[in-house]
Amino acid sequence: MTGVEITDRSSPSDAAELRDRLHEHNFDATGYRDGRSLSCFLRDVDGQLIAGLDGFTWGGYAKIEYLWVASSQRGEGLGRRLLSAAEDEARARGCVVARVDSHAFQAPDFYRKYGYEEVGFVDDAPIGDGEYFFAKRLDR
Repeated sequence: MTGVEITDRSSPSDAAELRDRLHEHNFDATGYRDGRSLSCFLRDVDGQLIAGLDGFTWGGYAKIEYLWVASSQRGEGLGRRLLSAAEDEARARGCVVARVDSHAFQAPDFYRKYGYEEVGFVDDAPIGDGEYFFAKRLDR
C-alpha cells in the first residue's frame, strides 16, 4: 500500500474506476442494478446550450445533480420545463422520490415552488452561506 495520493485533477480513468467500484458495492448491497443517467437539455436555434439538467435514477429514486439556466433566459419557465421533464422520465423509470441540493444563493425557493420539501440544511457550505437538501415524492 502506498501513501494517500492527493490531487486536484484526477484522471478520467481514475474517477471512472472509483465510480464503478462504488456502484458495484451499492449494487451488491441493495440488489438494484438499474442505475441510469438522466439528462435534459434545451438549446437555441444555433445549437447553443441555454438550459440543462443532469442527474441519475437508481433503485427507485432520482437525483438531480445539476440544473442550470442561462441568465438571459431565467424567468421564462425553462427550469420548470426541465424539472417537469426529468420528473416525468423518473416516474416512467419507476422512481418514487426525487432529490436535489441547492445552495442558498442558487434556487431553494424554485424547488419549494414545485413541491420539493426541505429535508436538511448545512450552514457554512460554502463558508458564510448554506446548502439545502430537498426531496419530493413522485408517487403522489
